[in-house]
Amino acid sequence: MAATADFCRLKHSHAATPFTLHRSLSSNQIEFQFHRNNYLSNSKPSVLQRKRRRASGIYCQATGTGVQPIGGPPADTNLEFGARGGKDRLLKVPWSSIRNFCIIAHIDHGKSTLADKLLQMTGTVQSREMKEQFLDNMDLERERGITIKLQAARMRFMYENEPYCLNLIDTPGHVDFSYEVSRSLAACEGALLVVDASQGVEAQTLANVYLALENNLEIIPVLNKIDLPGADPERVSREIEEVVGLDCSDAIYCSAKEGIGISEILTAIVKKIPPPQNTAEKPLRALIFDSYYDPYRGVIVYFRLIDGTIKKGDRIMFMASKKDYYADEIGVLSPNQLQVDELFAGEVGYLSASIRSVADARVGDTITHYSRKAEESLPGYKEATPMVFCGLFPVDADQFHELRDALEKLQLNDAALKFEPETSSAMGFGFRCGFLGLLHMEIVQERLEREYNLSLITTAPSVVYKVHCVNGDIVECSNPSLLPEAGRRRSIEEPYVKIEMLTPKDYIGALMELAQDRRGEFKELKFITEIRASLTYELPMAEMVGDFFDQLKSRSKGYASMEYSLIGYKESDLIKLDIQINGEPVEPLSTIVHKDKAYSVGRALTQKLKELIPRQMFKIPIQACIGAKVIASEALSAIRKDVLAKCYGGDISRKKKLLKKQAEGKKRMKAIGRVDVPQEAFMAVLKLEKEVL
Repeated sequence: MAATADFCRLKHSHAATPFTLHRSLSSNQIEFQFHRNNYLSNSKPSVLQRKRRRASGIYCQATGTGVQPIGGPPADTNLEFGARGGKDRLLKVPWSSIRNFCIIAHIDHGKSTLADKLLQMTGTVQSREMKEQFLDNMDLERERGITIKLQAARMRFMYENEPYCLNLIDTPGHVDFSYEVSRSLAACEGALLVVDASQGVEAQTLANVYLALENNLEIIPVLNKIDLPGADPERVSREIEEVVGLDCSDAIYCSAKEGIGISEILTAIVKKIPPPQNTAEKPLRALIFDSYYDPYRGVIVYFRLIDGTIKKGDRIMFMASKKDYYADEIGVLSPNQLQVDELFAGEVGYLSASIRSVADARVGDTITHYSRKAEESLPGYKEATPMVFCGLFPVDADQFHELRDALEKLQLNDAALKFEPETSSAMGFGFRCGFLGLLHMEIVQERLEREYNLSLITTAPSVVYKVHCVNGDIVECSNPSLLPEAGRRRSIEEPYVKIEMLTPKDYIGALMELAQDRRGEFKELKFITEIRASLTYELPMAEMVGDFFDQLKSRSKGYASMEYSLIGYKESDLIKLDIQINGEPVEPLSTIVHKDKAYSVGRALTQKLKELIPRQMFKIPIQACIGAKVIASEALSAIRKDVLAKCYGGDISRKKKLLKKQAEGKKRMKAIGRVDVPQEAFMAVLKLEKEVL
């Protein structure tokens, strides 16, 4: 066979072979032609043959962009053609054909459902493998309907016969993870703003839009759930234009659940979102937007290449932690991990380098080559600082070591989780843990109980206070028991947050009352539409970490939403409230409260303890104290034996003698007696503290 031949044809002469193979040496294409006459016999066709007859006459071509029918009817849309190219998503495309985007939305506006549909329609995930919330791997995420952990997926889409590489970076929607969202947005050039066509603009929608605008992203408005009976896309479009300031004249109406408008979204991503810059010649700089711990391979890092290229086996360095490793494995996420040998600027991928701790590869850090370092790291990196603290104690004291092992394993995946040992006279040994926010705290607690079969007691959440001492020192205090004595401290500062509440106008009064009760400072009230308003307050974070969100939903019948951000520390008139039982302070029940609320909190705690503590043989005083001053008090009466039962008649002096003897015994018992507060009482009081603080 001559090497210069353009075609070679191999024919199978066997009668049972119904195909002819054509091979093109110049274009590296293989063609199969189906011969109907060779396949069908003269006998009566079976069921299987009848099924196969329907597919007869098919003439297919295997190309670099998937399987394309060239003998049958042409593809109806670019979408169908793009889906067939999903299997070839590892093939390289020029930098001008790369699109990096994310989806930003308020909780429960259909972000994960839309991501599922994009994966399915581009052929990235086959229909048989598809399941709801495909990118949400944890059971907790599926049950709550929220995204906790970041995910990424590489899709291949054919538009006008040109292959495009679409990198979707899925982001969590809750305010606790706003730093992770900001790093994900920094790894993209565009964003899909998904808004529920029935609910409209919510608080977290605004927060994420402002983050996207700070990163100069191209924003494509998408109105989801238009199939709902209460959907009003025209009204929501006007709302977005008035509140956010985006032009919604070409907003996309879609229903991710029904598959309406998905092709328009994919086309808009290709047309409107700009490609990354061609900076492959510069020194390597890659932004880490997520990482997790694999027990067999160590830490797996998700990154976006901003400049340069990275190859398998390169020696790399993390610029913030100054640690260096060899990249044993690199690849892309599609959404499962697929290995490649090299990645270029603009692409999104992962690397494995036998990294032992997530702290060495923190979110927001910059990856560069060890031998050819970049001059400066990418902007925006900061350490994760816990904002909410609480104590975690095992119900069974024997589970202390298991709790420590479980927290260490969770910390491998979650660098924001901080913990240190703590001892309580009431609950024994446990840990003082720091979290990004209330949702983060709930997630960690639930994962400990589910994945590690632990039964836990959680103390009331608290925040970090800054105590200015008389000698000029500044002490950070998250535990009331560590607060310096009143004579040593000059002032106490507490963290303040700026909170924005979006609500229908009917509930403005109820929410203003809620914010005022929590020591809030009114800042602004504006109507974003005729029926919806935005309330802005500044209030102490300690007032918000309790049941503020539950009260917000309760008073607005579920219609209001909120978003908050830390604005700094302010000096407040704070005091330490101690609880004394039988004259002995009970440290686990101590709290830091504002002076104006001290009496109401102290009264509620003493009354609750009186109900819960079992009666003793002697009288027990229960007191709420500020220093040596008692501000609220309750007394638990003694269990009294009737010592006069045997005295029927007789002189009164005999009765007085017996009563005096009983009183002396109770006095001696009170002096040496110890009150054991049951664990149920502590759990009930801790629950009460969460409500009243």
